[in-house]
Amino acid sequence: MADAPHRRQYAFVIRQLTSREIKRKYSRSYLGVLWSVLNPLLSMAVLSLIFSQLFRRSVENYPIYYLTGYILWQAFTGATTAAMTTLADNRALLLRVKFPMELFILTRVYTAAINLGYSLIAYAVMLAVFRITPKWTMLLSPLILLCLFAFALGMSYILAAAYVFFGDVKHLYTVVLTLWMYCSAIFYPAEQLQGFIRTVIEANPLYLYIRGLRQLVMAGQIPGPAAWAAMALWGGGLYLLGHTVFRKSRNRIIQKL
Repeated sequence: MADAPHRRQYAFVIRQLTSREIKRKYSRSYLGVLWSVLNPLLSMAVLSLIFSQLFRRSVENYPIYYLTGYILWQAFTGATTAAMTTLADNRALLLRVKFPMELFILTRVYTAAINLGYSLIAYAVMLAVFRITPKWTMLLSPLILLCLFAFALGMSYILAAAYVFFGDVKHLYTVVLTLWMYCSAIFYPAEQLQGFIRTVIEANPLYLYIRGLRQLVMAGQIPGPAAWAAMALWGGGLYLLGHTVFRKSRNRIIQKL
């Protein structure tokens, strides 16, 4: 484990790399950070026009229902897709400096967390616009976000290692994300489905996080112990698996780079 001076040094490196990532992302955008606020709102408006009539009997306050799922999905995909290529993107820097490779992956995931923070500004505004009464259960939301980002970090470790050896992972992951999105009940109620597909959706960890946040924010309900246990196990379990895979592959990654 790194000692205190090294931890402070690594924290400084992560802050500097994160600042660089944010500047790079918004360098050619006139709206800049504002786009992270407008993007979920525009998506919510479009999807609400299409699906709000279809699901109005089964989903109360559909725009918030959709937006809750969308911002968590965007946070996860933003973190994992960016982290997947970070080692290849920073090859020259990795070979020059002696910092752990994990810092570059942590930076991409941390950047996604900051972008989620911007999106939550829009989310808070929409909660007020649609008159969602503040509930004390909302205070538990950070626990779900913590589980989500632990899950995303574990996935990022695996993808970053795989991408160094197999460039096609990027294209395959795009296909997987499309299927994964439709199995996450972002824009439709899973309760309307039956049989095998319902079982698949309810076993989907991202759906667990999305459903949990909807319960806390929209219904004022606390997920049951089984749901909390599943969210924690998925997050902590995949983080440990991803970090173990990455650590054991470190030497081969350096050789491949």
